[in-house]
Amino acid sequence: MWLHIIYTLAFTTIAILAIGNLIRSILTLGAEATRPISPRGGQYGNGMSRRASPQHPEMLDEDGRVINEPLLVMRSMTVEDARERLDAIYRSSPGGESGASENETN
Repeated sequence: MWLHIIYTLAFTTIAILAIGNLIRSILTLGAEATRPISPRGGQYGNGMSRRASPQHPEMLDEDGRVINEPLLVMRSMTVEDARERLDAIYRSSPGGESGASENETN
């Protein structure tokens, strides 16, 4: 009986803390979204605004400017091309068809 009461109180306390944290985060996010960007205080050394800078360092070049080119270019290939490449890899592997055919002839 006491274990159930302790469990209920602990769960209620954790739920209240989580909801309070959620409300505090929402209010902080709303305050930051409505705050204007100051031209002098919100800039880095390279002249970029804090909001305009990407979060990931791979989106910047060596000088700190934003990259406007794709970072990954994928070439599409047909199913037949993929199958041929996989077959070539399989044949060149130690247990592939070329190794099996050599063992059968011996």
